[in-house]
Order: sequence, then C-alpha cells, then structure tokens
Amino acid sequence: MSTPTAPKPPEAAHRGRRRSTALGLLAWAVGIIFCAPALWMLLTSFHSESDAATNPPSLGAPLTLDGYRVFFGAGGGASPWPPLINSLTASLCSTLLVLLLALPAAYALSIKRVEKWTDVMFFFLSTKMLPVVAGLLPVYLFAKNTGMLDNIWFLVILYTSMNLPIAVWMMQSFLADVPVSIIEAAQVDGARLPTVLARVVAPVAAPGIAATSLICFIFSWNELLFARVLTGVAAQTAPVFLTGVVTSQGLFLAQLCAASVVVSLPVLAAGFAAQDKLVQGLSLGAVK
Repeated sequence: MSTPTAPKPPEAAHRGRRRSTALGLLAWAVGIIFCAPALWMLLTSFHSESDAATNPPSLGAPLTLDGYRVFFGAGGGASPWPPLINSLTASLCSTLLVLLLALPAAYALSIKRVEKWTDVMFFFLSTKMLPVVAGLLPVYLFAKNTGMLDNIWFLVILYTSMNLPIAVWMMQSFLADVPVSIIEAAQVDGARLPTVLARVVAPVAAPGIAATSLICFIFSWNELLFARVLTGVAAQTAPVFLTGVVTSQGLFLAQLCAASVVVSLPVLAAGFAAQDKLVQGLSLGAVK
C-alpha cells in the first residue's frame, strides 16, 4: 500500500511559482525580440518616405498607405501581380512535383528499404553540398541553349530538383514511423503500391507531408539567385521584383517595407493554415 506524498512546503511552492513566472516572462521577451524586426517592417510600411528615413526613427509618425499604393502600381509603376503569380505558380507546382517524387522514394528508403539505402541517403545529402553559385553558369548555359530562359516552367523543374533531396530526407524520417502492419494489411486486401501510398501511407504521415510541403514552398518562394539570372520579364518572380525597389535614385524604405510585407503574406498564410500539421510533423518521432 503506497503512502501519500507529503505536500510541498509553502516556500518551495512559492519558489516554483516565481521560477515559472520568470521563465514565462523570459519566453515573452525572447519572442518579442524575435518578432521585433518584422513588426518594425510592418510599422515602417505605413509611414511616408520622409518619416521612414528619419534618424532616429519616429514611432509616432502619421500612418499612410502610400507605400502600398506605389507598390501596386499607383502613379504608373509596374504591376506586381505578374511576378506574384509567377512565384505562386513556381512554388505550388514545384512543391506538388516534389511530393509526388519524394513520397515513393521515401517509402523505398524507409519501409521497403532498398539495398544500401544509407548510401542512397548520403547521395541525396551530397547534392546539397555544392554551392549554389557553382551551378549557376552550367544551368544558365543549359537554359540558353535549350531556349528556356525567362520560362516559368524551367524554374518549376529547377526548384523541384533543388528541393527534392531535402524532401526525401524529411519524409524518410516521417515514414519510418508508419506502422508496417497496416501496410501489410492493405496489401493482403489486394491494395497495390499506388493505393497503399495514397490511402494508407499519406493519411498516416500527413503531418510530415505538410511540414515537408511547407518547407519546400518557402524555399521555392524565397529563391532569388537563379530567378534573378534565368528570368527577365515574362517569368520574373516576386523576390526579383522586390529588388527593383532599390534603384539608382535611392532607397525608398517605406515602399520596400510595404513590398516586403506583401511578398511575405503568402508564406505567412501557408504557415498559419498548416500550423497544426507543421508542429505535429516537426515533432513526429521525437517522442516514442
């Protein structure tokens, strides 16, 4: 028969509450410091150019939407919608292709493991060791010789190949936690591999797939170097359009902040929509 545990002394309980309060305040302080640059960018986007350029910055300056009006083409400026649509097309299409290719590859490396699967995983990892700049000239020459310069679908293929290794690595760890028994049960019932992947593996590994897709989407959306070199007008992406705010006439800080806020919104919206799956996916397998 177990004996009841003695209650904590009042001093110990008080120290525990103070420690918990201090840790909570520290977490809030770290969170505010982490978000301060983004909040400052948001506030500056609502200032006029003269107020945004003051030093020290003016927190109480009047708010205005002039930066957003200029960004969206007021006054005869270039429209941001084609670059935004191009970025959305390249990011979504490349992410879908990555998932279609990475899911069966991760299945073969985690559940139905191929021979020397660790060597295959190292090969995928080794493809990310090459500096991006080192592959810029060969990719440019290939695009030029094949007539694919300033083509959004070439960016889709390029982003797919760039994100596929990290996607296979992430999904391999997620699929390793899928119970083999449910896969074997589906195969006993006559399910073939495409059915197993679509109706058994994908629903169980949905948090990991969501985390992988969000990471690939962010990488594709934020990519600048290849988009800057390989695109001109027709396939210009949002990050490339964003660099056009910095001109020879000077730095328009309020307009730059407004453009940065708009370009960041799709990534923030995707992260907010998938936040539950993202947390589950990033912590999948951490606790057995």
